[in-house]
Order: sequence, then C-alpha cells, then structure tokens
Amino acid sequence: MIDIEVEDAAWTDAVPEAEDLVRVAAEAALASQGVSRDLTVLLTDDASVRELNANFRQKDSATNVLSFPAPPNPENHLGDVALAYGVCAREACEQGKLLSQHLQHLTVHGVLHLLGYDHIGDDEAEAMEGLERTVLAGLGVPDPYAAG
Repeated sequence: MIDIEVEDAAWTDAVPEAEDLVRVAAEAALASQGVSRDLTVLLTDDASVRELNANFRQKDSATNVLSFPAPPNPENHLGDVALAYGVCAREACEQGKLLSQHLQHLTVHGVLHLLGYDHIGDDEAEAMEGLERTVLAGLGVPDPYAAG
C-alpha cells in the first residue's frame, strides 16, 4: 500500500491529480525492481522538510525530496518520502518543467533511495539516473536530465 499524505494544500491546488501521480510513480519505481512494499509519501511545505532535514541530516535547509528507509519490519514498510512544495515548484519553473512531471520524477527518485540506490559517486549516479529515465519514460515523463 502506498499511503499519500497531503499536508500542504498547495500541492493539490497546483496539481489537482497529485495523489494519483505520486501513487503511479511510486508503483512504477517499485515494479522496476520487482518489489511490492508499503511506503508513505508526504506532500508538505518547505518548512516541514527543512525541519526534517535539520533533525535527521543535520542540514538546516529545505530540499526537494527526502527519503527515510525503514529498518526491516514485519509490516513490510519500506520507508517514507517527503517532498517540499516550494522547492519543487521553484525547481520546475527554473528548469522549464511541468510541476506534475517534476513531482513524478522526485517521487521515483525518493522511492529508489528507499530501495538502496544513491548518487554519491559517478557510477552510482549514472545507474540511478538511468533507472529513473526508464521508469519515467514508461510514465510518459520526459528525461529529467536532458539539457534544455
């Protein structure tokens, strides 16, 4: 089960189908790895993500997406993903992307982090970005890493 919590109404004001888009993107990311797990996605504001980032990563700033993998558990819960509306909306505008597509990209990105993917090193980044491109193409979302 993918539980989506909308804490900031700005998400659904800007993208009325936000919950459906998140669900489809998260399911596609899980399916790409042949995994069926429960997770929670929080659509919130910059202040909440900033607080989470400060408390859990010791970084006092808002960021677009945070992922919190769960330890092994009998409930089959994979973890939690939080997305900051203001940061995501600003990035989409600056990058000339639709917010709906950016939301799906960052959902896929966050779920892949829950599944153990990372982008610290060049090889890791290349593998993760390639998988993101593949999953997003299946959703009809353009390559988020394409120039321009």
